[in-house]
Amino acid sequence: MYRKILILSLVFQLFSCNSSKTESDNTYEINNIETTTLISPSKFDSIIKNKSNAVVIDVRTSEEFSKGHLENALNLDWKGTEFNNQLEAIDKNETILIYCLSGGRSAKAVEALKAKGYNNIIELEGGIMSWRKENLPEVILEKKSEGMTLADYQVLLDSEKLVLVDFNAVWCAPCVKMKPILEKIEKDYNDKVSIVKIDVDEHSNLAKELGVVGLPVLKLYKDKELIWEHKGFANETTIVNQLK
Repeated sequence: MYRKILILSLVFQLFSCNSSKTESDNTYEINNIETTTLISPSKFDSIIKNKSNAVVIDVRTSEEFSKGHLENALNLDWKGTEFNNQLEAIDKNETILIYCLSGGRSAKAVEALKAKGYNNIIELEGGIMSWRKENLPEVILEKKSEGMTLADYQVLLDSEKLVLVDFNAVWCAPCVKMKPILEKIEKDYNDKVSIVKIDVDEHSNLAKELGVVGLPVLKLYKDKELIWEHKGFANETTIVNQLK
């Protein structure tokens, strides 16, 4: 009887050892995630450093974001009216790294993402508060000048060609997705259109005067007159059709 118990005990220990993995064992095993993974700040940091194509999403407000965020994070305010529109710019096959202040909003955002078909989601446990507790690096946006005036803006529109103004921000997911499209259009239609890129964080007063709410916003001018305006992501065909 003692021998049987000893054998069973050894078998149980063997299976237990094989089925359990430490956090360090799983640090980079994220290529085929099909569920939400809640992980510590140190492991979250490791994935950011070793998976360059992962999309980092901060679901806090823009005010919170400006006071400190993870490097290269996109800001999609969970409670903002543009959350769903901005989310559409992110490929469902990408690995999503998501966080908020302490975990409440990111947990709700994760459920929303899963409902929309995003499966590769990694959530920062404890939010940026736990990140800061471990003294991990973050980016703080410096307060900049209020940027160009309306008069300065009018000068930019003075062109014999069409002028397409792209209002954007570095944290805006649709803006990032649309950037290579605009660069291609600028190259292909250089004889027809000039493209002006305006960061709303650097030129906040101008954006306010022109009623720019939500990003991205495109404004197309001919002889200084606004002839077309578009809010949200636009594909190449949509934009090019306005240049004809």
